[in-house]
Amino acid sequence: MRKWIWLVAALLLALVAYTAAGPYLTIRAIQQAVQEDDTRALARQVDFPALRGSLKLQLDDAMVRRAGPEVQASVLGRIGLQVASGVTAGLVETMVTPVGLAALMEGRRVWRRVDISAPPRPNAGADGQGKPLQDAEHRYESASRFSATVHDDAGRPVVFVLTRKGLRWRLSDIRLPL
Repeated sequence: MRKWIWLVAALLLALVAYTAAGPYLTIRAIQQAVQEDDTRALARQVDFPALRGSLKLQLDDAMVRRAGPEVQASVLGRIGLQVASGVTAGLVETMVTPVGLAALMEGRRVWRRVDISAPPRPNAGADGQGKPLQDAEHRYESASRFSATVHDDAGRPVVFVLTRKGLRWRLSDIRLPL
């Protein structure tokens, strides 16, 4: 009977350790998928519907704040904001794909991914590109939310948020410095 208790305790400890290591394993899988240009592997690590929704909301909010209250108060301004919101939604749909996300995380432009005549991609590690989230600051926000923060060229934080559903961790949000 005592052996069973120890076995159950060991299994529970292994399950907790695996769950705690999950975000780090996901980040490593993302890095490896980007380095190897493996869009299928990257797609397994990203919750695309949640990521698209989050980015659409962030961009719409930033656009409305930058437009100011004068534009929001006028009828033509509101129509313009709705049209612009549709354009940003289309851009998010286009960019938040395995190919687009890999290019953004790697610091390359998406058109270079699809342009056959574009120069070959830089070697991973040669100039710091090719390994996303390498120098990120990691922290648990809760038992099911983990963030990895990197800084852009201007020193502004870009936060990659991973969420857990069951035992699986996936990238579900990118908080942009807007």
